[in-house]
Amino acid sequence: MLDPGPLTTALLIFLVIMIFNLIIFVHELGHFWAAKWRGLKIDRFQIWFGKPIWSKTINGVQYGLGWIPAGGFVALPQMAPMEAIEGDNRENAEPLPPISPLDKIIVAFAGPFFSFLLAFVSAAILWQIGKPVDVVPTTTVGWVKVGSPAEKAGFQRGDKILEIDGNPVETWNLPLDSVFMNVVTSRGDRIPFTVEREGAGQVNLVSEFEIEKTSWWQRKKTREVGLYPMAPEGEISVQALSEDSNAPAHRAGLEAGDVLLEIDGQEVFQFDQVLDLIESSEGREMAFKIRRDDREMTLPITPVQPVDKNAKPDDKPLGYKIGVIFDAPNLGHREWRHPNPIQQSVDTLRTMWITVTSVASPKSSIGIQHLSGPVGIGKIQYFSLLMDHPFHRILGFMVLININLALLNLLPFPVLDGGHITIATMEAIARRPVNVKFLEVLQLGFVFLLFGIMIYVTSKDVVDDFGMGGGGSPDISFPAPGGG
Repeated sequence: MLDPGPLTTALLIFLVIMIFNLIIFVHELGHFWAAKWRGLKIDRFQIWFGKPIWSKTINGVQYGLGWIPAGGFVALPQMAPMEAIEGDNRENAEPLPPISPLDKIIVAFAGPFFSFLLAFVSAAILWQIGKPVDVVPTTTVGWVKVGSPAEKAGFQRGDKILEIDGNPVETWNLPLDSVFMNVVTSRGDRIPFTVEREGAGQVNLVSEFEIEKTSWWQRKKTREVGLYPMAPEGEISVQALSEDSNAPAHRAGLEAGDVLLEIDGQEVFQFDQVLDLIESSEGREMAFKIRRDDREMTLPITPVQPVDKNAKPDDKPLGYKIGVIFDAPNLGHREWRHPNPIQQSVDTLRTMWITVTSVASPKSSIGIQHLSGPVGIGKIQYFSLLMDHPFHRILGFMVLININLALLNLLPFPVLDGGHITIATMEAIARRPVNVKFLEVLQLGFVFLLFGIMIYVTSKDVVDDFGMGGGGSPDISFPAPGGG
């Protein structure tokens, strides 16, 4: 990943904003063109909400850019009373003739339809040029964390996970059909696994789970059971040592390039295993067997808890460390895939279904706070631009976000396009319009509800971004030998 300077960062943020605007513009363009086709009066076409910071009137339509960077709208006074939300620029205008429920349904549906079209175009391009997928292709357990729920459930190194809660798994890390996601989105107090164990055939195991505690302002962590994937064959070596001369590795004489063979007589074969053994040492001396050039030697190293220089009084202490950056075999590999637009759409719909049902289920540990607001979505785009093949990754993001935007807008709630369709359908059945004042109050209530949810989710995105007890790397120092 690139390390951008201030100018590059500003450019990338600008590109992220432009991508957002493109997505919103295409959606609203659907409403705009449909309204023109059906002969509706169009007052305004605005990207973002609030009072315009820029506007221009062309052929009776005011085009503008609002000051609240979220969403956009086409002001269609014949559709529904939206003045309290979009603002009113028709103080002295002539009354407009009513339009048919069919016109309302067509105009409301056009926005999601155009979002689907943008998703389909992005998916078609991606189908041809391919998308990079970083996958951990195994479901075989390489390490079971000491004292974890998985260890208590009886998991062993070499177990191949076949199903989690009845759902088949194919990889360790991808959004669908993976060990990670099926653990995170599992429901109930315990998680059933079906594994294939050498010499025993299929074995059914049931594991409890842990959720790391966080402060009230942080996003709640997700479920973990303490399983790590099987690593490819390879050696774990010392890549670099901490510059702090008080670090235990420095004091013990460990050097960059040393190959780690054993810790306390236990053969090490996985990066996560090494970290787990060091973390669980609780400060006792450990015997590190290493190979340096052609010689093998054992060095006594005592892990310590470093001090975070920026820690707050109520922050929990850091775990035990020795001051080493290890170089280990990469668990995953890059695949170039060419899924057709239908498959991409199906995968997106499955992801949405899992997310929505997990948030709605009282037996799940996933809640509204785990969703992403504008800041979280923007962060995903920003880091996609920093990674290799940014164009391919942004196209994949366009498929995901536009299908999400289209379907969420089709929900039958006031203010959303689906709400307009529902109300128009009710009018067609009742053969009379819905009470205007009642509709305006109902829509305003849902606006406050939606903005409240958005602010809540965005607050979690901001906390994650700035590392308030959650993200970021601490500035640590190791205590001197014999010190406190």
